[in-house]
Amino acid sequence: MKSWLQRCTVIVASVAILFGGISQAGAEPVLNWVEGTGQSIDMGEGLASFTLQEDMIFLNGKDAQTFQTESGGKPSGEEIGAVFPAAEDATWGVFIEYTNSGHIKDDEKDKIDAEELLQSYKNGTEAANEELDPSRHLFVDSWDIEPSYNATTKRLTWSLLAHNSSNEKIVNYNERILTREGYISIVLVSDPDHLAADRVEMEKTVLSSFKVKEGKRYEDFDKSTDKVAEYGLTGLVLGGAGLAVAKKVGFLALILGLFKKFWIVVVAAIAGLWRLITGKKKKEETTVPPSNDDTPQSLT
Repeated sequence: MKSWLQRCTVIVASVAILFGGISQAGAEPVLNWVEGTGQSIDMGEGLASFTLQEDMIFLNGKDAQTFQTESGGKPSGEEIGAVFPAAEDATWGVFIEYTNSGHIKDDEKDKIDAEELLQSYKNGTEAANEELDPSRHLFVDSWDIEPSYNATTKRLTWSLLAHNSSNEKIVNYNERILTREGYISIVLVSDPDHLAADRVEMEKTVLSSFKVKEGKRYEDFDKSTDKVAEYGLTGLVLGGAGLAVAKKVGFLALILGLFKKFWIVVVAAIAGLWRLITGKKKKEETTVPPSNDDTPQSLT
């Protein structure tokens, strides 16, 4: 478990370093890790469940927020869980959130304009860069996976490729599962070299058994009582905002918000990084052992 947790914390901390720094930690938190035995895990107060397979570990929403905070990240407050492989050579993890946005109509399923959305992201990052120090600039390159919607599973999927001012690769993989009154966000933490394989593994070990519970499913929507979201599928790709609204604000606020929430940056872990994050040495099972040199360590 230790090896993956080390890498995951470095990845989350990298986001904070790039987009706003990290705060010094206080007392060491106690995280309630749940080890998989094939048991069913409930999330989001009766919202959804999945089977936690052997060799997998789980954090509930509160502990997932604590984990991100202690790693230098900024949780959204909407976390309902996080799942990681326990294997030392694993290269991925999943953060799961729920947003009560109102019912999102999928009538745009055949009208998603990937080219326009990509250009919107590029325009937005250019505008955002004007407000940031050059060392924190971000540049969108292309789609890794173009936005696509599965009308049967009610899942919207996309992945963006980008780089930062140091020319370090950035990958952003997202799935949105539509529900009766909002959507579940599946954010895969990985790196460009392992993303394809890690996505397959995530689908097999987590999403294959992931179910929205009866009464909360997309088809359970009651138009007489349930509110409807002000945006559709295009808005979800843009981070939960209507395309017209996003254009009106020049994407600046929107993109800055996405920086803090969904971008995963992969950088080398340097000796002493953990002392910078926590101000002290962590326990053996959740920390990087002290290093005697300043040689960058590979995440993989």
